[in-house]
Amino acid sequence: MSRAVALGAAVFLGALPSQAQETSTSATSLQSPRSGAIAVKLGGYTPRIDTEEGLTSAPYEKTFGNSSMLLVELEIQRYFYQGIGSAGVSVSAGYAEKYGKAVNLEGVESPETTSLKVAPLRLGAVYKFDYAAFRWHIPLVPYGKAALIYMPWWVSKGDKTQEVNGRKGRGGRWGYGFTGGVAFLMDVLEPRLARDFDSDLGINHTYLFAEYTYAEVNNFGSSGLVLSSRHWMFGLSLDY
Repeated sequence: MSRAVALGAAVFLGALPSQAQETSTSATSLQSPRSGAIAVKLGGYTPRIDTEEGLTSAPYEKTFGNSSMLLVELEIQRYFYQGIGSAGVSVSAGYAEKYGKAVNLEGVESPETTSLKVAPLRLGAVYKFDYAAFRWHIPLVPYGKAALIYMPWWVSKGDKTQEVNGRKGRGGRWGYGFTGGVAFLMDVLEPRLARDFDSDLGINHTYLFAEYTYAEVNNFGSSGLVLSSRHWMFGLSLDY
C-alpha cells in the first residue's frame, strides 16, 4: 500500500512542471490578434522653398528665419503580412505652421504678420523587422516606409489668405518620401503591465521611436513652390 502511495505521489509531482508549462503556453496564446498600429509623432519641418530654381533671394529665410516649424502627425498602419517582420499600408495626416513679419514687393518688412501653414497627407507602404523582438526578445525594431505625399499649403496675411497680383496664396503640391527609423519595444520594461494593456485594452505592444524622412514635394520636379524636406520625427506607437 505504501509503495502505491509513493508511486502515486511521484507521478503527481512529476506532472507539476508540465502543467506549469502548459499554463504558461496557454497564457502566451491568449494574446489578442494584432492587425495594425497607430502612431503620434512630433518633429521639426523646414520646407526647402529657398532652393526653387530661379530665385535670386531666400524669401522663406528672410520672412520666417532659420528655425523649423513644429510638425505634428497622426499615422495609422494596417498589417497585411506578419511573419519575418510585419508589412502593410499606412496613412497619415499632419499640420505645421510658421509666423513671421510680412515683406512687401520692394522687400521692405511690413508691420503685419504673415504665416505659412501646411497639412501633409501621406499614403504608403511600411515594413518592420519585429521578428527578432518577438522571437529573441531584442527590443529594437528597425523599419522603413515609402509614401506618396500630397501637401496642401496656404499663406495668410493678418487674418486673411494672402493674395498677390490676383492670385490666392494657397494650393497643394505632390511628391514622394522615404523614411527609415528604429523603435524601442517598451514591453521589456514592464512585461506584466504590457500583458494587462493587451487583455484590458487590446494594445499588443508599445514603442518609442525615432525616424528620418527624405521627402521631395515639388510636383515631381515641376516649377513652383518647393515643400521638400529632410527632417527627424519622434513619437509613440501602439500595436493593436
